[in-house]
Amino acid sequence: LDPALLRPGRFDRQVVVAMPDVREREAILKIHSGRITLDADVQLKVIARATAGSSGADIANIVNEAALFAGRSGRETVAMAHFEEARDKILMGVARRSMVMSDEDKKMTAYHEAGHALLHYSQEKADPIHKVTIIPRGRALGVTFSLPEKDQYSRSIGWLKATLVILYGGFAAEELVYGETTTG
Repeated sequence: LDPALLRPGRFDRQVVVAMPDVREREAILKIHSGRITLDADVQLKVIARATAGSSGADIANIVNEAALFAGRSGRETVAMAHFEEARDKILMGVARRSMVMSDEDKKMTAYHEAGHALLHYSQEKADPIHKVTIIPRGRALGVTFSLPEKDQYSRSIGWLKATLVILYGGFAAEELVYGETTTG
């Protein structure tokens, strides 16, 4: 900003509004999902855990998208699968199910994601694995998604090392199967 705007008396106060924590996200979900009929399988606590870093507006958008997915599939209630699809769309982009990929590219993506997924199981300090998909979203050809058990504001070196091991899992799987890696 221009220094003239920042001189004393202009903008002396800065208000920091933090993103909601897991309990606040669950409360926001309850408010916004109160307008729709939820299926018995919906677990708002799990959705709250899976939306770390999301604002109240993001969460409202997820609820609305979930209701739209339910409506498009002819359902009168919104199921957990609709919330999962909505979260993935908001956080990672629209699923590109019709994307033209060769069978070899699909197979390579599957090996890559399997590499991430397998290493999740060997890393005690990593967040638990939640979902693996080879359906392209946004710029990603596939995703291996972990779900933290609680909000974390600082991380241990053990968690960082476990995360690095998992991130290199796709690279390692491609190297083992194909002898080289891709841009995936």
